[in-house]
Amino acid sequence: MTAQRKSIQRSRHLTAVAAMRAFRITVVPGRADTFGLALDETYGEGAGTLSTTVASVSPAQTGRITDAVFAAVRASGHGPSVLAFTRKKPIRLHEVEGVRLALILFSTAPVTKHARVREIVAGINAMSVEETYYWYSKCIGADAARSRKALRILLSNDRER
Repeated sequence: MTAQRKSIQRSRHLTAVAAMRAFRITVVPGRADTFGLALDETYGEGAGTLSTTVASVSPAQTGRITDAVFAAVRASGHGPSVLAFTRKKPIRLHEVEGVRLALILFSTAPVTKHARVREIVAGINAMSVEETYYWYSKCIGADAARSRKALRILLSNDRER
């Protein structure tokens, strides 16, 4: 009986955290006036912030999806001028815009055809919020590579990589 009591006393109680999930973009300078991006998922603010990098893209990849990046920044309440290759401080995005941008980064990263990139971005922008959350959970889960490929095929109607 005492062994059972000791194990009960050692167990931890899980409590809800009041931190909200958000995203942030960090600008990674490239050559000349180009820049890449790192998208981080964050929980909380200040010193107790937990974050993990969800996706990062090269300057060449960023150039193909610049409109989507500017749309996410504007929808999060920032002016388009905050996104510059000299920026040092991360740009905070609202959760919905961060999820949508993450999907765009996931699904367009291996694609080289500009027409296909435009189809994928347009398809993700046409999704409802619930659809974006569904695909985001699939694209960061255990079968992420398969889910990302499925999303690319679904949105661009193209089977080749």
